[in-house]
This record gives sequence, structure tokens and C-alpha cells, in this order.
Amino acid sequence: MKPILSPAEASALDRAAQERGIAAETLMENAGREVAGAAVRLAGGAYGRRAVVVAGKGNNGGDGLVAARYLDAWGMRVTVVLLEERSREPAAMNLSRLRRTAVRVRPWSAELAQREVARADVAVDAIFGTGFRGAPDGAFTDAIGSLNDGDVPVVAVDIPSGVNGETGGVESVAVRADITVTFGAAKPGVVFPPGSTHAGIVEVADIGFPPDLVRSDLALLQTEDVAGWLPRRDEDTHKRASGFVVVIGGSRAMTGAVSLMARAAYRSGAGLVAAGVPASILPVVQGAVREAVFAPLPETDDGTAAGGTERLSELFGQAGALAIGPGMTTDERTSAWVRELVRGSGIPVVLDADGLNAFAGRAPELADRKAELVLTPHAGEFSRLAGVSAKDLAADRVGHARKLAAETQAVVLLKGTRTLVASPDGAVRVNPTGGPFLATGGTGDVLTGMIAGLLARRLAPADAASAAAFVHGVAGSAAAEISGEGTTASDVLDRVAGAFVEVAGA
Repeated sequence: MKPILSPAEASALDRAAQERGIAAETLMENAGREVAGAAVRLAGGAYGRRAVVVAGKGNNGGDGLVAARYLDAWGMRVTVVLLEERSREPAAMNLSRLRRTAVRVRPWSAELAQREVARADVAVDAIFGTGFRGAPDGAFTDAIGSLNDGDVPVVAVDIPSGVNGETGGVESVAVRADITVTFGAAKPGVVFPPGSTHAGIVEVADIGFPPDLVRSDLALLQTEDVAGWLPRRDEDTHKRASGFVVVIGGSRAMTGAVSLMARAAYRSGAGLVAAGVPASILPVVQGAVREAVFAPLPETDDGTAAGGTERLSELFGQAGALAIGPGMTTDERTSAWVRELVRGSGIPVVLDADGLNAFAGRAPELADRKAELVLTPHAGEFSRLAGVSAKDLAADRVGHARKLAAETQAVVLLKGTRTLVASPDGAVRVNPTGGPFLATGGTGDVLTGMIAGLLARRLAPADAASAAAFVHGVAGSAAAEISGEGTTASDVLDRVAGAFVEVAGA
């Protein structure tokens, strides 16, 4: 996994590197050279081409000044537009060095910036760094506008100006970059939308930070991580040893959810799946999942499951994981029974959909249980479970996911762009796969079944949730290549097995 550094962690990294004897001016020199290299690639060469650097007063601006010096040395005609002339060291030193070159250094004016951008082959955004908060104003707003309005490719230094480096939020305007060169590690502002949509291609540059200092409890999943977690069947295995999953869900009005869960568990390598469903829908589910075994359950007058614990106990004694919730409705008798099952389960549980709704406003009760637990809420379910508003959740998804994981002592998979996997110890993993094509009914049920399948195959809860989310996104992308915005959950499910093969072989 690759660490994602918050602005505070990035500043601490700078200080720690300097304490190791790596001078701030060395880091700035290396950063500026990397930015200049990206600008040359974006412009298609250096000699005879034009570049404009729009620079603020901080270290971000200093990186831009170094980039301007390199571009000049490599044969570009360069103009630097300074939003402010006052700057701290080592940016001030680099401004002095720049004035001794052929680079044209000019104070800010809107007309100058528009003219230089209009005739440039590439522009460098060095206005704000990762510590930016709020909304730009005055000349800064105009500077961002000049870069966005010009027909010129843009390289952003560390983060597109106007993006909140902590959250990826954009309060008003932000630069739309073609490439963002970030240093040491990615920052949340270029990982989470909408900031990620402003960043273009994100290049993480090594500018000399000691590798052991680049660490964080927020990390980006990589293909090799997931490939390393995926289990392999032994030559002499049998169906129960390969992973036995029990899925419980569905109701008279919603028969598809439990079928999707069961099939997804099989596609994730489980050797046997048992489906517990209301007795009235048993024939429908049997027709959809021919490979499974079944437990018809007592039901309410509305066709929702509300009992059958004795029959299920026989299955739980043999199984390795339980998935429960999708399609079960919020009937209070059903919800009470779900709460009983979760508290008493002796095998790992994946709780989704109406299973989560059974604990709405009762999140602390989830800590009172016997077995490991994975919660898989989307934003609405999370808000009901944790008692936070949608607005507050959107403002700090990482923080709220961490808090719920600690409160429930469970792994929390918060769906969205990007999906997060938070552990009780505070570690959070960010899944880079997937996209808007997964925003369709039933895809969450597929993900739930996948997690259960991997839990039954003895993956740790955080690894099972992370691997399932990653492969689910790969499967979704494959489905969307064919079906586009018409992609359905069944399309995604049909590609899950192939996605596992693809990731495992990467």
C-alpha cells in the first residue's frame, strides 16, 4: 500500500527530513526539477517552446521558481507571474537566482497572465500548496481562472490550487490540471473527489525523503497488495474447506438481493454457500442459485424472515462466514432477530443494507458480540447508523469512518468514491478501483457476498473487505466497457471471477 499524507503529515515529513540533514533548499530544488520534467513532457519538448509559471509566495511558489529555472536552462522561453513578491527562504533565494537568468519575472496583473497563458505551450500552477483551506479571492481567483480559461496544458505543483489538501473539497474555483506532481506521497486532496477530478494524472515524485519517514495510517491500495492476500486452494481441498458461507436476506418483495450475495460468494472462491430465506421465496431463490443449499425460514405476514435460529445454528457450526441484511426490510420483528443473530454469531459477519438499518442509532450495541464484524454502509446507511448528517459525513469521510470503526470495534467499509476500509486501530485503506457505473441497484449485494466469501476463506476482516472492494471495482470496470451506463449488478457479478484471476495474476 502507498501512504497518503495529510498536509500536517507532509509538513512533519519536511521537518523530519531536515532533521536528518536534508536541507529545505535541496528538497525544493528536487521538487522544482521534477515539475519542470513533467512540463517538458506535457509540452512535447523544451527547445523553442514557451512556459508560464504562476507562482504564490510559499514553498509551493518556490518549487515553481525552481521549475522555471530548469525550463529556461533546457531551452524554453519562460515567464513567471508573481502573485506576491514577498516570500520566505528558501523560496526567496530561488527568486534571487531566477532574476539572474533569462526568465522574465513579472508582478501579477490579470492582463499579463491572460496574455502569457494564451501564448504558452505549457503552464505551471504554483499558487497554493496542500495547506490551502477555504475559497480563493481577489487576484488568486483571477489567477486560477486564467489557467483554466487558457487553451494550455497545466502542471500543478503538489496539488491543484484551490483544492483543500485535507479533504479534496473545492469551495469555489480550483485549477484543472493535466498533471499533478506531488512529493513523497499522494495527498488526500488528489485522491478524493472533487479534488481528484482536478488533478489529472498524479505523479508521485521522489525528491529525497528518507523512505522510512514516509508513513501514514491512511493508505492507497495497490494491485500487488490484493494479489498477495488472495488465497489459493490446496490440491487436496474439499468444498467445505474451500470456504463455507451462509447468506441470509431477501423478502417477498425483494428476492434478488440474497441471490446476488450467494452467487458472489461462490464467484469469490467459496466452495459451499447456504442461503437462509423466507420460506415463501425459496423457489425463486433456488431457481437463481442452483449450486447453493437452502434453509427456509419462518416469516412475518409481510414476507420477511423473523426466526429459524435453530436450523441456522446447524449451518453456523460448519460455516466460516455469515452475510446478512440485503432485502430484509426494516420490519421491527426482523430487525430484532438480526440483532440477535449478530450478537450471538460465532463466525465472522458481514452486515449490510437492512442489517445495518437494524442497528440505526444503536451503533454502540455492535461492539457487544462474539465474532469479527465487517460493516458495509453507503452514505445513507452510515448516517442512520452513526447518527451523523450527510453533510458532516461528506466533509470528513475518513474521520467518521475511523470513529465508527473504533466505536463498534469492527471493520467499516464506507462505500463511495473512494471506498474506504477503516479498522478499529485507526488505519484506513482507500480503494482506487470502481466508478459511477457501480451506482446501480444490487452491486452492494454483490460486494457483500464477495467479502463473505473471502472471510470464509480465512482472510482477515480488513483484508477481505479491501480485496473484495478492489476486485469488485475491477469487475465493474470490465462490465462498463461493454454496457456503459447500462451496467447492472448481474453484469458486474458475471465478471467477478475473471477479475479475481486478473488481479491474482498481476
